Amino acid sequence: MRISRTLSSYIGRQFLISFLCFTLGLILIISIFDTLELFRRVSDQQDEIAFRQVISMALLKLPTMTEKAIPFSALLGAVFAFWRLNRNNEFVVARAAGVSIWQFLAPPIAFAILIGVFKISVFNPFSSAMLLKYEILEAKYIRGKSSLAALANEGLWFRQSTGDGHYILHARNIIPREMRIERVIVFLMQDADRFVARIDAPSANLEDGFWRLERAVVTAPNRPPAVYDVRRLPTDLTPGNINDSFAPPETISFWALPGFIKILENTGFSGVRHLLHWHTHLALPLMLAAVVILAATFSLRPIRRGGTAILLVLGISTGFLLYFLSDVVYALGVSSKLPVVMAAWSPAVITSFLATAVLFHLEDG
Repeated sequence: MRISRTLSSYIGRQFLISFLCFTLGLILIISIFDTLELFRRVSDQQDEIAFRQVISMALLKLPTMTEKAIPFSALLGAVFAFWRLNRNNEFVVARAAGVSIWQFLAPPIAFAILIGVFKISVFNPFSSAMLLKYEILEAKYIRGKSSLAALANEGLWFRQSTGDGHYILHARNIIPREMRIERVIVFLMQDADRFVARIDAPSANLEDGFWRLERAVVTAPNRPPAVYDVRRLPTDLTPGNINDSFAPPETISFWALPGFIKILENTGFSGVRHLLHWHTHLALPLMLAAVVILAATFSLRPIRRGGTAILLVLGISTGFLLYFLSDVVYALGVSSKLPVVMAAWSPAVITSFLATAVLFHLEDG
């Protein structure tokens, strides 16, 4: 029997309404705790930070928190929607009319996949742009970082504040293992934008608290060029945190990640973390479809058999366990203990296979 369009729309609408309600609830709870945490962090700073700046930071981070809440919202929304349909005997009536459980689940699964596609293609670019602004404000007001590094097709660009101004460093080539940069150009600035001098050097090494420029040529207005065997420039970067100074994968749009990964690999840096993040995005629609099937295995049990509440709690607990195991697998992927594709796709694939197998057993076993 083919399921009617009216019934499909009704079932899909029930899931979508539950998903949106749980998403709003989770966002509200997360935003409250995140805002309180930001106030706690800024209270440790000596400089006073305005209330509106903290609220702005919390609002900028909210889209990223929404992204993280989507899998939980899908699970909780599916559990509640299926439980409600089952409690009102609507599922029983549909089965009596000849609708199989797979036809019954088709609309929620389709909505879950569409939510995943919308999240990675439309919502993620907006979320990553907001998170990048949050990272800049956090570095300025909370972490007190005065340096900013970025990678581009032309090499490394680096801005460092100094006591009376700042300098902008550009390097064409980077050797990460040696923390060495080549074909270096430095523009020394005073105050906001007053040019002081330019430094050209064939290479520079990152050492403890400074860049060590070799055979540096300093050119200043109305002065002859001066040559130095060694010239030091202060910096906040260290060999341990230079990778973290580049844009984290969460601050880069899904569409821009492949190009950024190529830039990282061309300059010699590891792109594993960004590639894993990109594949995790691709696996999201499958993961959301899997959690919908998982929810059905725990919430579509006939009410007359009893134990429904225990099954619902067990289903939600299984979802949280799945999230924890996904984080473990993700960490193994970041550390290169697992291949990137396996680390990104295995949680979604395994969950979908297990949930489908259990549902087959309940339906036809």
